[in-house]
Amino acid sequence: MKRQDSLRISLVLVAFVAVHMISDEEAIADYVFGKAVNLGPVINSRYPDAWWGGSISADGLSLYFDSQRPGGYGGDDLWVTTRATVSDPWGPPVNLGGTVNSSASDGCPSISADGLELYFNSMCPGGSGGSHGGDLWMTTRTTLSSPWGKPVWLGPILNTQDDDVTPSISADGLSLFFGSGRPSTTGGIWNIWMSTRPTKQIAWGTPVNLGIAGSEFNPCISADGRLLFFTRGDPGPAPLTDIWVTTRTSTSDKWSEPIDLGPSVNSPPADWPTGISADGSILYFASTRPGGIGADDLWQASITPIVDFNGDGVVDISDLVKLIEHWGTNETLCDIGPMLWGSGVVDAADLEVLMRSWQQEVLPVSMIAYWKLDEVEGVVAVDSVGISDAVLVGDPIWQPTGGELGGALQLDGVDDCVTTEFVRDPSEGLFSVLAWVKGGAPGQVILSQVNGANWLMAGASDGGLTTELKSSGRSGKALKSVASITDNAWHHVGFVWDGSNRTLYVDGAEVAKDTQTGLVGSAGGLYLGAGRTIVPGSFWSGLIDDVRIYDAALSAEKIAALLE
Repeated sequence: MKRQDSLRISLVLVAFVAVHMISDEEAIADYVFGKAVNLGPVINSRYPDAWWGGSISADGLSLYFDSQRPGGYGGDDLWVTTRATVSDPWGPPVNLGGTVNSSASDGCPSISADGLELYFNSMCPGGSGGSHGGDLWMTTRTTLSSPWGKPVWLGPILNTQDDDVTPSISADGLSLFFGSGRPSTTGGIWNIWMSTRPTKQIAWGTPVNLGIAGSEFNPCISADGRLLFFTRGDPGPAPLTDIWVTTRTSTSDKWSEPIDLGPSVNSPPADWPTGISADGSILYFASTRPGGIGADDLWQASITPIVDFNGDGVVDISDLVKLIEHWGTNETLCDIGPMLWGSGVVDAADLEVLMRSWQQEVLPVSMIAYWKLDEVEGVVAVDSVGISDAVLVGDPIWQPTGGELGGALQLDGVDDCVTTEFVRDPSEGLFSVLAWVKGGAPGQVILSQVNGANWLMAGASDGGLTTELKSSGRSGKALKSVASITDNAWHHVGFVWDGSNRTLYVDGAEVAKDTQTGLVGSAGGLYLGAGRTIVPGSFWSGLIDDVRIYDAALSAEKIAALLE
Protein backbone atom coordinates (compact mmCIF):
# COMPACT_ATOMS: atom_id res chain seq x y z
CA MET A 1 0.00 0.00 0.00
CA LYS A 2 1.32 3.45 -0.90
CA ARG A 3 2.09 5.79 2.01
CA GLN A 4 -0.27 8.47 0.61
CA ASP A 5 -3.18 5.99 0.44
CA SER A 6 -2.40 4.83 3.95
CA LEU A 7 -2.50 8.42 5.19
CA ARG A 8 -5.87 8.99 3.53
CA ILE A 9 -7.37 5.85 5.08
CA SER A 10 -6.07 6.85 8.50
CA LEU A 11 -7.60 10.29 8.17
CA VAL A 12 -10.92 8.85 7.07
CA LEU A 13 -10.96 6.56 10.11
CA VAL A 14 -10.17 9.50 12.37
CA ALA A 15 -13.03 11.41 10.77
CA PHE A 16 -15.50 8.61 11.43
CA VAL A 17 -14.42 8.44 15.07
CA ALA A 18 -14.78 12.20 15.46
CA VAL A 19 -17.95 12.61 13.43
CA HIS A 20 -20.25 12.84 16.44
CA MET A 21 -17.88 15.04 18.44
CA ILE A 22 -17.93 18.13 16.21
CA SER A 23 -21.08 20.15 15.75
CA ASP A 24 -22.19 21.38 12.34
CA GLU A 25 -21.40 24.97 11.40
CA GLU A 26 -22.84 27.14 8.68
CA ALA A 27 -21.72 26.35 5.16
CA ILE A 28 -20.43 29.35 3.25
CA ALA A 29 -20.09 28.33 -0.42
CA ASP A 30 -18.63 25.69 -2.74
CA TYR A 31 -16.52 27.79 -5.11
CA VAL A 32 -15.72 31.46 -5.54
CA PHE A 33 -14.32 33.81 -8.16
CA GLY A 34 -11.18 35.80 -7.54
CA LYS A 35 -10.41 39.37 -8.53
CA ALA A 36 -10.27 40.34 -12.20
CA VAL A 37 -6.72 40.57 -13.58
CA ASN A 38 -5.89 42.27 -16.88
CA LEU A 39 -3.86 40.07 -19.25
CA GLY A 40 -1.55 43.01 -19.90
CA PRO A 41 -0.09 45.00 -22.79
CA VAL A 42 1.49 42.02 -24.58
CA ILE A 43 -1.98 40.64 -25.37
CA ASN A 44 -4.19 43.70 -25.12
CA SER A 45 -3.89 46.70 -27.42
CA ARG A 46 -5.40 50.16 -27.52
CA TYR A 47 -7.83 48.79 -30.10
CA PRO A 48 -10.90 46.64 -29.29
CA ASP A 49 -9.79 43.13 -28.33
CA ALA A 50 -12.15 40.18 -27.91
CA TRP A 51 -15.13 42.33 -28.88
CA TRP A 52 -16.86 39.13 -29.88
CA GLY A 53 -15.01 36.72 -27.62
CA GLY A 54 -12.23 34.16 -27.46
CA SER A 55 -11.26 30.65 -26.43
CA ILE A 56 -8.55 28.92 -24.39
CA SER A 57 -7.12 25.62 -25.66
CA ALA A 58 -7.52 22.45 -23.61
CA ASP A 59 -3.81 22.41 -22.72
CA GLY A 60 -3.94 26.08 -21.66
CA LEU A 61 -1.13 27.02 -24.04
CA SER A 62 -3.07 28.87 -26.77
CA LEU A 63 -5.56 31.71 -26.38
CA TYR A 64 -7.61 32.63 -29.46
CA PHE A 65 -9.46 35.95 -29.70
CA ASP A 66 -10.59 38.58 -32.17
CA SER A 67 -9.08 42.05 -32.43
CA GLN A 68 -9.33 45.23 -34.46
CA ARG A 69 -5.63 46.03 -34.05
CA PRO A 70 -3.56 46.93 -37.12
CA GLY A 71 -2.06 44.11 -39.17
CA GLY A 72 -5.33 42.35 -39.94
CA TYR A 73 -7.39 41.72 -43.05
CA GLY A 74 -10.79 43.14 -42.04
CA GLY A 75 -12.74 44.93 -39.35
CA ASP A 76 -12.17 42.15 -36.80
CA ASP A 77 -9.59 39.40 -37.28
CA LEU A 78 -8.79 36.17 -35.46
CA TRP A 79 -5.52 36.13 -33.52
CA VAL A 80 -3.76 33.67 -31.22
CA THR A 81 -1.25 34.07 -28.39
CA THR A 82 0.76 31.11 -27.10
CA ARG A 83 3.04 30.16 -24.21
CA ALA A 84 5.41 27.25 -23.57
CA THR A 85 3.86 26.22 -20.24
CA VAL A 86 0.94 27.43 -18.16
CA SER A 87 3.49 29.08 -15.84
CA ASP A 88 5.06 31.13 -18.64
CA PRO A 89 3.86 34.55 -19.82
CA TRP A 90 1.82 34.85 -22.99
CA GLY A 91 3.70 35.70 -26.17
CA PRO A 92 2.83 38.40 -28.72
CA PRO A 93 -0.43 37.64 -30.58
CA VAL A 94 -0.19 36.29 -34.14
CA ASN A 95 -2.81 36.87 -36.83
CA LEU A 96 -4.28 33.60 -38.16
CA GLY A 97 -3.68 34.85 -41.68
CA GLY A 98 -5.56 35.55 -44.88
CA THR A 99 -6.73 31.99 -45.37
CA VAL A 100 -8.89 32.19 -42.22
CA ASN A 101 -9.54 35.91 -41.91
CA SER A 102 -11.57 37.78 -44.49
CA SER A 103 -11.98 41.41 -45.48
CA ALA A 104 -15.16 41.39 -43.37
CA SER A 105 -15.41 40.90 -39.61
CA ASP A 106 -14.36 37.54 -38.17
CA GLY A 107 -14.78 36.93 -34.46
CA CYS A 108 -15.48 34.83 -31.40
CA PRO A 109 -13.24 31.79 -32.02
CA SER A 110 -13.88 28.53 -30.16
CA ILE A 111 -11.12 25.93 -30.31
CA SER A 112 -11.96 22.21 -30.08
CA ALA A 113 -10.43 20.06 -27.33
CA ASP A 114 -8.09 18.35 -29.79
CA GLY A 115 -7.05 21.71 -31.24
CA LEU A 116 -7.91 20.70 -34.82
CA GLU A 117 -11.19 22.59 -35.29
CA LEU A 118 -11.82 26.29 -34.83
CA TYR A 119 -15.39 27.57 -34.87
CA PHE A 120 -16.12 31.29 -35.27
CA ASN A 121 -18.63 33.79 -36.63
CA SER A 122 -18.01 35.80 -39.77
CA MET A 123 -19.69 38.33 -42.02
CA CYS A 124 -17.71 37.16 -45.03
CA PRO A 125 -19.49 36.44 -48.34
CA GLY A 126 -21.07 33.01 -48.75
CA GLY A 127 -23.26 33.02 -45.64
CA SER A 128 -27.02 33.32 -45.30
CA GLY A 129 -27.33 36.72 -43.66
CA GLY A 130 -26.96 38.62 -40.45
CA SER A 131 -26.04 42.28 -40.33
CA HIS A 132 -24.38 42.29 -36.90
CA GLY A 133 -22.20 39.20 -36.64
CA GLY A 134 -23.04 37.09 -39.64
CA ASP A 135 -22.95 33.29 -39.66
CA LEU A 136 -21.18 30.34 -38.05
CA TRP A 137 -18.09 29.01 -39.81
CA MET A 138 -15.34 26.48 -39.09
CA THR A 139 -11.74 25.97 -40.13
CA THR A 140 -9.69 22.80 -39.59
CA ARG A 141 -6.12 21.59 -39.64
CA THR A 142 -4.67 18.07 -39.77
CA THR A 143 -2.14 18.47 -36.94
CA LEU A 144 -1.37 21.08 -34.27
CA SER A 145 1.59 22.27 -36.32
CA SER A 146 -0.30 22.39 -39.64
CA PRO A 147 -1.73 25.62 -41.08
CA TRP A 148 -5.45 26.31 -40.81
CA GLY A 149 -7.49 25.46 -43.90
CA LYS A 150 -10.05 27.49 -45.78
CA PRO A 151 -13.12 28.17 -43.59
CA VAL A 152 -16.32 26.22 -44.26
CA TRP A 153 -19.81 27.66 -43.80
CA LEU A 154 -21.76 25.50 -41.32
CA GLY A 155 -24.87 25.46 -43.46
CA PRO A 156 -28.55 26.36 -43.26
CA ILE A 157 -29.36 24.03 -40.35
CA LEU A 158 -27.28 26.21 -37.99
CA ASN A 159 -27.40 29.53 -39.83
CA THR A 160 -30.38 31.74 -40.61
CA GLN A 161 -30.96 35.15 -42.15
CA ASP A 162 -30.65 36.51 -38.63
CA ASP A 163 -27.34 36.75 -36.80
CA ASP A 164 -25.86 33.44 -35.60
CA VAL A 165 -22.75 34.12 -33.57
CA THR A 166 -20.45 33.38 -30.61
CA PRO A 167 -20.04 29.59 -30.90
CA SER A 168 -18.71 27.39 -28.09
CA ILE A 169 -17.85 23.77 -28.88
CA SER A 170 -18.09 21.14 -26.13
CA ALA A 171 -15.04 19.08 -25.13
CA ASP A 172 -16.42 15.95 -26.80
CA GLY A 173 -17.20 17.89 -29.98
CA LEU A 174 -20.82 16.75 -29.97
CA SER A 175 -22.57 19.91 -28.77
CA LEU A 176 -22.30 23.39 -30.24
CA PHE A 177 -23.67 26.31 -28.23
CA PHE A 178 -24.14 29.70 -29.88
CA GLY A 179 -26.05 32.97 -29.73
CA SER A 180 -28.69 33.77 -32.31
CA GLY A 181 -31.01 36.61 -33.20
CA ARG A 182 -33.54 34.24 -34.79
CA PRO A 183 -37.16 34.43 -33.54
CA SER A 184 -37.73 32.84 -30.14
CA THR A 185 -40.54 32.29 -27.66
CA THR A 186 -38.32 33.20 -24.69
CA GLY A 187 -37.99 36.87 -25.62
CA GLY A 188 -34.88 39.04 -25.82
CA ILE A 189 -32.83 40.24 -28.77
CA TRP A 190 -30.50 37.25 -28.51
CA ASN A 191 -30.95 33.73 -27.21
CA ILE A 192 -28.61 30.79 -26.62
CA TRP A 193 -29.18 27.76 -28.82
CA MET A 194 -27.58 24.32 -28.91
CA SER A 195 -27.08 21.87 -31.75
CA THR A 196 -25.93 18.29 -31.21
CA ARG A 197 -24.68 15.37 -33.25
CA PRO A 198 -24.17 11.70 -32.26
CA THR A 199 -20.63 11.56 -33.74
CA LYS A 200 -18.23 13.98 -35.36
CA GLN A 201 -18.83 12.32 -38.72
CA ILE A 202 -22.56 13.16 -38.71
CA ALA A 203 -24.02 16.57 -39.54
CA TRP A 204 -25.24 18.95 -36.86
CA GLY A 205 -28.88 18.60 -35.84
CA THR A 206 -31.58 21.25 -35.67
CA PRO A 207 -30.69 23.80 -32.94
CA VAL A 208 -32.75 23.87 -29.75
CA ASN A 209 -33.31 27.00 -27.67
CA LEU A 210 -31.97 26.49 -24.13
CA GLY A 211 -35.01 28.31 -22.78
CA ILE A 212 -33.14 30.95 -20.78
CA ALA A 213 -35.50 33.91 -20.65
CA GLY A 214 -33.83 37.21 -21.47
CA SER A 215 -31.25 38.51 -23.92
CA GLU A 216 -28.17 36.26 -23.88
CA PHE A 217 -25.24 35.39 -26.12
CA ASN A 218 -21.51 34.49 -25.83
CA PRO A 219 -22.01 31.02 -24.29
CA CYS A 220 -18.87 29.30 -22.92
CA ILE A 221 -19.25 25.66 -21.93
CA SER A 222 -16.95 24.06 -19.33
CA ALA A 223 -14.91 20.98 -20.20
CA ASP A 224 -17.21 18.68 -18.23
CA GLY A 225 -20.32 20.24 -19.79
CA ARG A 226 -21.85 21.14 -16.43
CA LEU A 227 -21.30 24.91 -16.34
CA LEU A 228 -22.36 27.33 -19.02
CA PHE A 229 -21.16 30.93 -18.77
CA PHE A 230 -22.85 33.53 -20.95
CA THR A 231 -23.50 37.23 -21.40
CA ARG A 232 -26.82 38.79 -20.43
CA GLY A 233 -27.81 42.36 -21.17
CA ASP A 234 -27.90 44.93 -23.92
CA PRO A 235 -25.18 44.34 -26.56
CA GLY A 236 -25.83 47.66 -28.32
CA PRO A 237 -23.34 50.36 -29.34
CA ALA A 238 -22.77 51.21 -25.67
CA PRO A 239 -23.16 47.69 -24.21
CA LEU A 240 -24.23 47.07 -20.63
CA THR A 241 -23.77 43.37 -20.01
CA ASP A 242 -22.79 41.00 -17.19
CA ILE A 243 -21.46 37.47 -17.09
CA TRP A 244 -23.89 34.87 -15.78
CA VAL A 245 -23.61 31.13 -15.20
CA THR A 246 -26.08 28.26 -15.26
CA THR A 247 -25.27 24.76 -14.03
CA ARG A 248 -26.55 21.21 -14.31
CA THR A 249 -25.82 18.08 -12.29
CA SER A 250 -25.03 16.04 -15.40
CA THR A 251 -25.11 16.61 -19.16
CA SER A 252 -28.53 14.94 -19.32
CA ASP A 253 -30.09 17.24 -16.70
CA LYS A 254 -31.83 20.58 -17.12
CA TRP A 255 -29.97 23.83 -16.66
CA SER A 256 -30.46 25.64 -13.35
CA GLU A 257 -31.74 29.17 -12.88
CA PRO A 258 -28.83 31.45 -13.98
CA ILE A 259 -26.98 33.60 -11.47
CA ASP A 260 -24.91 36.76 -11.95
CA LEU A 261 -21.21 36.30 -11.12
CA GLY A 262 -21.28 39.47 -9.05
CA PRO A 263 -18.90 42.39 -8.56
CA SER A 264 -15.72 40.34 -8.17
CA VAL A 265 -15.94 39.60 -11.92
CA ASN A 266 -18.55 41.95 -13.37
CA SER A 267 -18.18 45.71 -13.66
CA PRO A 268 -20.65 48.55 -14.33
CA PRO A 269 -19.84 48.67 -18.08
CA ALA A 270 -19.76 45.51 -20.24
CA ASP A 271 -18.31 42.09 -19.46
CA TRP A 272 -18.60 38.87 -21.47
CA PRO A 273 -16.94 35.43 -21.13
CA THR A 274 -14.33 34.26 -23.61
CA GLY A 275 -13.41 30.85 -22.22
CA ILE A 276 -12.73 28.67 -19.20
CA SER A 277 -9.61 26.59 -18.61
CA ALA A 278 -10.01 22.82 -18.96
CA ASP A 279 -9.45 22.26 -15.24
CA GLY A 280 -12.00 24.93 -14.38
CA SER A 281 -9.55 27.08 -12.42
CA ILE A 282 -9.56 30.23 -14.59
CA LEU A 283 -12.34 32.15 -16.31
CA TYR A 284 -11.19 34.30 -19.23
CA PHE A 285 -13.38 37.21 -20.22
CA ALA A 286 -13.46 40.55 -21.99
CA SER A 287 -14.42 43.86 -20.43
CA THR A 288 -14.76 47.57 -21.13
CA ARG A 289 -14.01 48.45 -17.49
CA PRO A 290 -11.49 51.14 -16.55
CA GLY A 291 -7.92 50.08 -15.89
CA GLY A 292 -7.37 48.31 -19.18
CA ILE A 293 -5.03 48.97 -22.08
CA GLY A 294 -7.73 49.85 -24.63
CA ALA A 295 -11.46 50.10 -25.11
CA ASP A 296 -12.00 46.34 -24.74
CA ASP A 297 -9.45 44.11 -23.03
CA LEU A 298 -8.98 40.47 -22.12
CA TRP A 299 -9.05 39.69 -18.39
CA GLN A 300 -9.02 36.60 -16.22
CA ALA A 301 -10.37 35.60 -12.81
CA SER A 302 -9.44 32.56 -10.75
CA ILE A 303 -12.04 30.03 -9.63
CA THR A 304 -11.30 28.50 -6.23
CA PRO A 305 -13.09 25.71 -4.39
CA ILE A 306 -14.13 26.39 -0.81
CA VAL A 307 -12.33 23.73 1.21
CA ASP A 308 -12.77 25.48 4.55
CA PHE A 309 -16.31 24.13 4.89
CA ASN A 310 -17.06 25.67 8.29
CA GLY A 311 -15.34 29.01 7.63
CA ASP A 312 -12.99 28.90 10.63
CA GLY A 313 -9.92 29.92 8.61
CA VAL A 314 -8.08 26.58 8.49
CA VAL A 315 -8.57 23.25 6.72
CA ASP A 316 -8.56 20.65 9.49
CA ILE A 317 -10.35 17.69 11.02
CA SER A 318 -13.70 19.47 11.27
CA ASP A 319 -13.73 19.99 7.49
CA LEU A 320 -12.74 16.37 6.90
CA VAL A 321 -15.53 15.19 9.20
CA LYS A 322 -18.05 17.26 7.24
CA LEU A 323 -16.87 15.71 3.99
CA ILE A 324 -17.19 12.19 5.41
CA GLU A 325 -20.66 12.95 6.74
CA HIS A 326 -21.77 13.67 3.18
CA TRP A 327 -19.82 10.83 1.51
CA GLY A 328 -21.72 9.42 -1.44
CA THR A 329 -24.23 12.30 -1.54
CA ASN A 330 -24.55 15.26 -3.92
CA GLU A 331 -23.92 17.86 -1.19
CA THR A 332 -22.50 20.78 -3.18
CA LEU A 333 -20.54 22.22 -0.24
CA CYS A 334 -18.29 19.14 -0.10
CA ASP A 335 -18.39 18.30 -3.80
CA ILE A 336 -15.18 20.10 -4.82
CA GLY A 337 -13.45 17.71 -7.22
CA PRO A 338 -12.22 16.77 -9.70
CA MET A 339 -13.59 19.98 -11.24
CA LEU A 340 -13.77 22.81 -8.73
CA TRP A 341 -17.58 22.61 -8.73
CA GLY A 342 -17.49 18.85 -8.20
CA SER A 343 -18.77 15.85 -10.07
CA GLY A 344 -22.25 15.46 -8.60
CA VAL A 345 -21.17 13.11 -5.81
CA VAL A 346 -18.89 13.41 -2.76
CA ASP A 347 -16.14 10.83 -3.20
CA ALA A 348 -12.38 10.24 -3.32
CA ALA A 349 -11.89 13.08 -5.83
CA ASP A 350 -13.19 15.54 -3.23
CA LEU A 351 -10.96 14.04 -0.53
CA GLU A 352 -8.00 14.54 -2.88
CA VAL A 353 -8.79 18.26 -3.24
CA LEU A 354 -9.32 18.68 0.50
CA MET A 355 -6.01 17.04 1.40
CA ARG A 356 -4.08 19.39 -0.89
CA SER A 357 -5.03 22.19 1.52
CA TRP A 358 -4.66 20.19 4.74
CA GLN A 359 -3.71 22.33 7.78
CA GLN A 360 -3.38 25.41 5.59
CA GLU A 361 -4.71 28.81 6.57
CA VAL A 362 -7.58 29.84 4.32
CA LEU A 363 -8.16 33.56 3.93
CA PRO A 364 -11.58 34.81 2.79
CA VAL A 365 -11.72 35.69 -0.88
CA SER A 366 -13.19 39.06 0.09
CA MET A 367 -10.07 39.93 2.11
CA ILE A 368 -7.91 42.31 0.07
CA ALA A 369 -5.22 43.12 2.69
CA TYR A 370 -4.18 41.54 5.97
CA TRP A 371 -1.27 42.73 8.09
CA LYS A 372 -0.84 40.37 11.04
CA LEU A 373 2.08 42.48 12.35
CA ASP A 374 3.69 39.36 13.80
CA GLU A 375 7.21 40.10 12.50
CA VAL A 376 10.15 40.10 14.89
CA GLU A 377 12.54 42.31 12.91
CA GLY A 378 12.97 44.35 9.75
CA VAL A 379 11.08 47.26 8.22
CA VAL A 380 8.47 45.34 6.21
CA ALA A 381 5.03 44.36 7.48
CA VAL A 382 3.94 41.46 5.30
CA ASP A 383 0.49 41.42 3.75
CA SER A 384 -0.80 37.85 4.16
CA VAL A 385 -3.01 38.30 1.11
CA GLY A 386 0.24 38.83 -0.74
CA ILE A 387 -0.04 42.08 -2.69
CA SER A 388 0.32 45.03 -0.29
CA ASP A 389 3.37 44.64 1.93
CA ALA A 390 3.83 47.75 4.09
CA VAL A 391 6.95 49.67 5.13
CA LEU A 392 7.76 50.93 8.63
CA VAL A 393 8.59 54.63 9.01
CA GLY A 394 10.36 56.07 12.06
CA ASP A 395 11.28 53.59 14.77
CA PRO A 396 8.28 51.35 15.47
CA ILE A 397 9.17 48.39 17.69
CA TRP A 398 8.07 44.84 16.98
CA GLN A 399 6.45 43.13 19.97
CA PRO A 400 6.57 39.41 19.00
CA THR A 401 4.59 38.29 22.05
CA GLY A 402 2.82 41.52 22.92
CA GLY A 403 -0.18 41.43 20.58
CA GLU A 404 -3.75 40.40 21.07
CA LEU A 405 -3.18 37.81 18.33
CA GLY A 406 0.49 36.85 18.30
CA GLY A 407 2.74 39.85 17.87
CA ALA A 408 1.99 43.55 17.47
CA LEU A 409 3.65 46.82 16.52
CA GLN A 410 4.48 49.50 19.10
CA LEU A 411 4.27 53.11 17.85
CA ASP A 412 5.61 56.12 19.75
CA GLY A 413 2.95 58.72 18.92
CA VAL A 414 5.57 61.12 17.56
CA ASP A 415 6.65 60.07 14.08
CA ASP A 416 6.16 56.29 13.85
CA CYS A 417 3.78 54.83 11.26
CA VAL A 418 3.49 52.21 8.51
CA THR A 419 2.91 53.07 4.84
CA THR A 420 1.42 51.09 1.98
CA GLU A 421 0.79 51.54 -1.70
CA PHE A 422 -2.80 51.96 -2.92
CA VAL A 423 -5.11 49.23 -1.57
CA ARG A 424 -8.69 50.41 -1.85
CA ASP A 425 -10.80 53.31 -3.13
CA PRO A 426 -13.62 53.81 -0.59
CA SER A 427 -16.02 54.93 -3.31
CA GLU A 428 -15.82 51.64 -5.23
CA GLY A 429 -18.37 49.66 -3.25
CA LEU A 430 -18.78 47.60 -0.11
CA PHE A 431 -15.87 47.25 2.25
CA SER A 432 -14.86 46.63 5.86
CA VAL A 433 -11.83 47.54 7.99
CA LEU A 434 -10.89 45.78 11.25
CA ALA A 435 -7.98 46.12 13.69
CA TRP A 436 -6.88 45.48 17.27
CA VAL A 437 -5.50 48.49 19.16
CA LYS A 438 -4.23 49.34 22.63
CA GLY A 439 -3.29 52.74 24.02
CA GLY A 440 -3.69 55.82 21.91
CA ALA A 441 -5.06 59.23 22.81
CA PRO A 442 -7.90 61.47 21.58
CA GLY A 443 -7.27 62.70 18.04
CA GLN A 444 -4.83 59.93 17.17
CA VAL A 445 -5.40 57.83 14.06
CA ILE A 446 -5.32 54.06 13.58
CA LEU A 447 -5.70 53.93 9.79
CA SER A 448 -5.92 56.67 7.14
CA GLN A 449 -5.58 57.20 3.42
CA VAL A 450 -3.16 59.58 1.76
CA ASN A 451 -5.13 62.44 0.16
CA GLY A 452 -8.25 60.81 1.53
CA ALA A 453 -9.88 60.37 4.93
CA ASN A 454 -9.03 59.06 8.38
CA TRP A 455 -10.68 55.64 8.22
CA LEU A 456 -10.42 54.74 11.94
CA MET A 457 -9.38 57.06 14.75
CA ALA A 458 -9.97 58.07 18.36
CA GLY A 459 -12.29 61.07 18.55
CA ALA A 460 -10.57 64.34 19.38
CA SER A 461 -12.81 65.15 22.34
CA ASP A 462 -13.27 61.87 24.21
CA GLY A 463 -11.35 59.11 22.39
CA GLY A 464 -14.53 57.51 21.07
CA LEU A 465 -14.10 55.43 17.91
CA THR A 466 -14.64 57.69 14.88
CA THR A 467 -14.48 57.50 11.10
CA GLU A 468 -14.14 60.44 8.72
CA LEU A 469 -15.12 58.35 5.69
CA LYS A 470 -18.18 60.19 4.42
CA SER A 471 -20.18 61.32 1.42
CA SER A 472 -19.43 64.57 -0.37
CA GLY A 473 -21.37 67.80 0.10
CA ARG A 474 -23.25 69.12 3.08
CA SER A 475 -24.65 65.71 4.02
CA GLY A 476 -21.17 64.31 4.60
CA LYS A 477 -19.94 64.30 8.17
CA ALA A 478 -17.81 62.19 10.48
CA LEU A 479 -19.46 59.27 12.29
CA LYS A 480 -18.61 59.34 16.00
CA SER A 481 -19.26 56.94 18.85
CA VAL A 482 -19.04 57.34 22.60
CA ALA A 483 -17.17 54.04 22.92
CA SER A 484 -13.73 55.14 24.12
CA ILE A 485 -10.81 53.12 22.83
CA THR A 486 -8.02 55.02 24.63
CA ASP A 487 -8.24 53.38 28.09
CA ASN A 488 -5.01 51.38 27.59
CA ALA A 489 -6.92 48.11 27.14
CA TRP A 490 -7.06 45.99 24.00
CA HIS A 491 -10.03 46.85 21.77
CA HIS A 492 -11.19 45.36 18.49
CA VAL A 493 -12.35 48.21 16.23
CA GLY A 494 -14.13 48.07 12.91
CA PHE A 495 -15.83 50.07 10.16
CA VAL A 496 -18.33 48.58 7.67
CA TRP A 497 -19.81 50.23 4.59
CA ASP A 498 -22.72 48.35 2.98
CA GLY A 499 -23.39 50.82 0.19
CA SER A 500 -25.89 52.84 2.21
CA ASN A 501 -24.93 52.60 5.87
CA ARG A 502 -21.77 53.32 7.84
CA THR A 503 -21.38 51.19 10.97
CA LEU A 504 -18.71 51.33 13.68
CA TYR A 505 -17.93 48.36 15.92
CA VAL A 506 -15.98 48.11 19.18
CA ASP A 507 -15.27 44.67 20.64
CA GLY A 508 -17.87 43.08 18.40
CA ALA A 509 -20.69 45.45 19.34
CA GLU A 510 -22.26 48.07 17.09
CA VAL A 511 -21.51 51.50 18.60
CA ALA A 512 -22.61 53.93 15.86
CA LYS A 513 -24.51 53.79 12.57
CA ASP A 514 -25.92 56.19 10.00
CA THR A 515 -26.85 56.51 6.33
CA GLN A 516 -24.81 58.23 3.62
CA THR A 517 -25.31 58.69 -0.10
CA GLY A 518 -21.82 57.36 -0.82
CA LEU A 519 -18.20 57.74 0.19
CA VAL A 520 -15.64 60.16 -1.19
CA GLY A 521 -13.04 58.29 -3.21
CA SER A 522 -9.25 58.36 -3.06
CA ALA A 523 -6.46 56.61 -4.92
CA GLY A 524 -3.84 57.19 -2.20
CA GLY A 525 -1.89 54.68 -0.19
CA LEU A 526 -2.53 54.01 3.50
CA TYR A 527 -1.00 55.07 6.79
CA LEU A 528 -1.21 52.66 9.72
CA GLY A 529 -0.80 54.68 12.90
CA ALA A 530 -0.94 58.20 11.44
CA GLY A 531 -3.43 60.72 10.11
CA ARG A 532 -4.01 61.33 6.44
CA THR A 533 -1.78 64.44 6.46
CA ILE A 534 0.64 63.02 9.09
CA VAL A 535 0.38 66.15 11.23
CA PRO A 536 1.66 66.13 14.82
CA GLY A 537 -0.94 64.78 17.21
CA SER A 538 -2.32 62.30 14.69
CA PHE A 539 0.34 59.60 15.29
CA TRP A 540 -0.80 56.59 17.34
CA SER A 541 0.90 56.07 20.69
CA GLY A 542 0.42 52.43 21.53
CA LEU A 543 0.00 49.01 19.94
CA ILE A 544 -1.66 48.06 16.66
CA ASP A 545 -2.32 44.44 15.70
CA ASP A 546 -4.08 42.34 13.05
CA VAL A 547 -5.27 44.94 10.51
CA ARG A 548 -7.71 43.57 7.92
CA ILE A 549 -9.45 45.10 4.88
CA TYR A 550 -12.26 43.37 2.98
CA ASP A 551 -14.13 44.31 -0.18
CA ALA A 552 -17.34 43.13 1.44
CA ALA A 553 -19.69 44.39 4.14
CA LEU A 554 -19.08 42.00 7.03
CA SER A 555 -22.11 41.19 9.14
CA ALA A 556 -22.22 41.80 12.89
CA GLU A 557 -22.29 38.02 13.37
CA LYS A 558 -19.14 37.55 11.30
CA ILE A 559 -17.28 40.26 13.19
CA ALA A 560 -18.34 38.75 16.51
CA ALA A 561 -17.22 35.31 15.33
CA LEU A 562 -13.71 36.65 14.67
CA LEU A 563 -13.41 37.47 18.37
CA GLU A 564 -14.28 33.97 19.60
